[in-house]
Amino acid sequence: MKKLFTIAALILLSCSLFAQVPPTPVVIPPASNTRGVSGVVPPPLLSREVSGIVKDASGQTVIGALVTLKSRKDTLRTATNDDGIFIFKDVKLATFNITVSSIGSVDFIKKYLTNDATKRVILDPILLKDKTNELNEVKINGTPSITYKTDTVEYRASDYHVRENATLDELLKKMEGMEVGSDGTLTHQGQQVTKMRVNGKDFAGGDVAQGIQNLPADIVEKAQVIDDYGDQAGRTGIKDGDPTKVLNVTTYANKSVGNIVRATTSVGTNDRYNENIFAERLNGNEQLGIIGNFRNTVNGVASSGISAGNTGAAGGPGGGGGGGGVGSSAGSGGTTTSGSPSFNYRDQWGKYLQVNGSYRYTYTNTNSISDQTGVQSSTLGSSNFATKSNSQTNNKTHNTSFEFEYTPDSSNFLRVTPTFSYSSTNQTTNRTTSLIGLQNQSIVDNPVTTSINPSYGAIVFYQYIFKKDHRRNISLQLNATHSNSQQDAITNNETRYLDGSQNLLKDSLTHRNTTTGSTNNTYRASLQYVEPLTRISQLEFAAQTQDVERDNDKEAYNINPNGSTTNVDSLNNIYKTTFITSRVALNYRLNTTKFSLSLGAAAMPSHLDGTNISKGGIVTEKNDFHLVPLFRFQYQFSRTHQISINYTGTPQEPNFASLQPVPDYSNPNNPVFGNPDLRPSFRHNLALRYNNYLPNSRWNFSANVSGSYYQDQIEVNSIQLYRPALKDYLNETYYVNLSGNESILTNYNISKQFSDRRYNLTLNGTTTYNYEPGMSNNVLTRQTTWDFYERFGPRLNPNTSLEINPFVSYEVKRNFNTLPNASTSNYTRTALDLEGKFYLGGNRSWTIEYDASKNYLNGIAANVTKNPLVINAYIEKEFFKRKNGQLRISAFDLLDQNNYVDRTYQGAGYTDTKTNALSRYFMVSFILNLQKWSGTPTRNGQQMMRRGDGSFIY
Repeated sequence: MKKLFTIAALILLSCSLFAQVPPTPVVIPPASNTRGVSGVVPPPLLSREVSGIVKDASGQTVIGALVTLKSRKDTLRTATNDDGIFIFKDVKLATFNITVSSIGSVDFIKKYLTNDATKRVILDPILLKDKTNELNEVKINGTPSITYKTDTVEYRASDYHVRENATLDELLKKMEGMEVGSDGTLTHQGQQVTKMRVNGKDFAGGDVAQGIQNLPADIVEKAQVIDDYGDQAGRTGIKDGDPTKVLNVTTYANKSVGNIVRATTSVGTNDRYNENIFAERLNGNEQLGIIGNFRNTVNGVASSGISAGNTGAAGGPGGGGGGGGVGSSAGSGGTTTSGSPSFNYRDQWGKYLQVNGSYRYTYTNTNSISDQTGVQSSTLGSSNFATKSNSQTNNKTHNTSFEFEYTPDSSNFLRVTPTFSYSSTNQTTNRTTSLIGLQNQSIVDNPVTTSINPSYGAIVFYQYIFKKDHRRNISLQLNATHSNSQQDAITNNETRYLDGSQNLLKDSLTHRNTTTGSTNNTYRASLQYVEPLTRISQLEFAAQTQDVERDNDKEAYNINPNGSTTNVDSLNNIYKTTFITSRVALNYRLNTTKFSLSLGAAAMPSHLDGTNISKGGIVTEKNDFHLVPLFRFQYQFSRTHQISINYTGTPQEPNFASLQPVPDYSNPNNPVFGNPDLRPSFRHNLALRYNNYLPNSRWNFSANVSGSYYQDQIEVNSIQLYRPALKDYLNETYYVNLSGNESILTNYNISKQFSDRRYNLTLNGTTTYNYEPGMSNNVLTRQTTWDFYERFGPRLNPNTSLEINPFVSYEVKRNFNTLPNASTSNYTRTALDLEGKFYLGGNRSWTIEYDASKNYLNGIAANVTKNPLVINAYIEKEFFKRKNGQLRISAFDLLDQNNYVDRTYQGAGYTDTKTNALSRYFMVSFILNLQKWSGTPTRNGQQMMRRGDGSFIY
């Protein structure tokens, strides 16, 4: 009896196990009988469910394909969904015909004879063959080039054609909404991309410029731009705060194992040089890389690119200088000697453990000569100022991190990430300043500043996923960070106070060393739990607390003529603070095939206390509480058409320096008085995003609108006290709460592509509006600034030997202030740019590239700036059978006109800065480009499966 019971249990268990495996369609002759275990023929089902997936010739799923099922009792029609899947319910007969139609593909027709007793029939994948329609040599494909998913925009790389041996940045330039700067900076729909991944894993330490300038374009299958809310959100799905943009590149499966080596050596006039090495080994999720950059280059070579930064890789316009921000023509001025060797490593240590480590050392030595002119204004009047400075700044930074990911099974995940960094700075400046007007001064200043900042910490993250429902999960993250910043600032200042006729009233000398120490300890714990309610809804709970402990020590010493020092007790400021914030949030999320909705609230209590030791142990304590609504909505019209709206509320606590009720005389000419009654500010932010790609006509529309409103914004009230003996004013700083600060940012991108993307027309623009209340001498002021920018840029590639990219842009900056003596600033820039390439010779082995930019400026004095015409160019010859070697001759700023001026606004005043671009030079470069790809990653002789981000499953 016991044996019979055991055998029966095993039979039932095996049946249960087999029942969990999805049934495979079985083709049987019409006359055959399928008998059950008992030998009795089961009766035919009255209805069944039939499903399948449709793919194109490249293996991509096809959305919107028309699927028809016909039998003697059925005529059913449907279309494939966003994943290429179709489902028919209530199919009456087991024998039926399937017809699949899709634009650009040959119709698929097949008869199916399935098991009459099977309730769910899953058909084998249906593969459509391409059908080429010859219309101006355009090949139409049924799968769109761009698809919009939740928090992700995905581009299919094969639809964008680039030259042989092209790098990823050349491919990205052709994608709608993408802008690539000359220094490798990438923006997507007006927002900067801050990190890069390959197959879901950080690549080249996450460095975007290194990744896109060195990764070959022909291995890329898809490019994804992701709104990233952090690693914890990526695991749990609970999103909080504002996302950052991340570029993720998925490689073709058969090009996921390979080696890349790119080496550049360059020498130029004026002691310019540029040496680069990029070596990476990829094998699925495994990476091993060494990167090195050593250069002496110029900051601020004008370009029609979109971003500011240091000179890029050796080469012509594509690597010779930073652009200047959207609509600008240059970056910061100066000459920089820099180096940045780095190492990155990722591997799978056994079945359950994955490790990821990186180290990077960076040094920059920058010499900058700048001229500044401008206006300082208050309710009492204005002063014109002029400053000339020559500074030398040397920075060194070490960054190390190591990440362990332990996944023993499908339910448990543990990540441990220790980090260490060390930075040091040494800056020497020679500066002269003159003030004429309300204040009359002549200042000679030679400050010397040195600082070090070591920091170390660790992050521990654990997640448990429940087996019965994988959406139910709980996670815990612990963070701890320690930093100790030390700074010595030597002031060597001579101030000459003058009267209105520029006669000397008093000469003041200051020779002082101010030492500053700041020790920070930060501890953070975060708990998150997801509880599924129904198939499409869930409840999310998140709680976190953070404790920040700071120990600040500022002491001032006068340096005597004999070199000895004397402590100045009145200038010392020593205090300790503890700031504890907590957040408890409850959120309801609803996910359907068409839309997703998140709605909830968060409670945020906080506690701040501090003791000022140098002022007799005065204690300051403050408690606050905020209740913040949570709202996020996204509607998916189709895979290529979506709209989303998101609200966030963020409190900003005042720092201890602005709260302590004692004056800080660290700067005798600008004492600071804290306000213990300050309230925390609160930012309301509403963001709207719209994306629509029309695959058949290749129109792409993208628009973003973001508006912020601040309650109780913490502002400065500057009070000027007249000093009769000096005929001058002492400036005192106080802190106040003001409401009404608001800002609106809009950007859009419209593009239209013709003739198999050989011609691309792009119109994009950005509008920024800021309204900010302020105070001057206890008088309420209001400042309004506008920045309006429009850019039209066709990209023309009539054939494989020619690229022409003209651009025209127009920018207006306006600044208004309600101060009685404030003047309206109206600054405009019109820019005409032309980029292009010619491929010549046999197999197009010669390349000529040029980049010309002409700017017309209005609103800045003629003696400060001109209308520069900057021309960069290079000629390149490819060598070797596989074109993996190039000799390049580059020329930058041929006409020596890169006299860029940057204008910034401060209250009712402004500053115009002109720097020493010194940007005309010539360079000769040799580039070696080697790569080999050996296939698809395998495990136990089988090709490894992949996730949606391209990562391989072990």
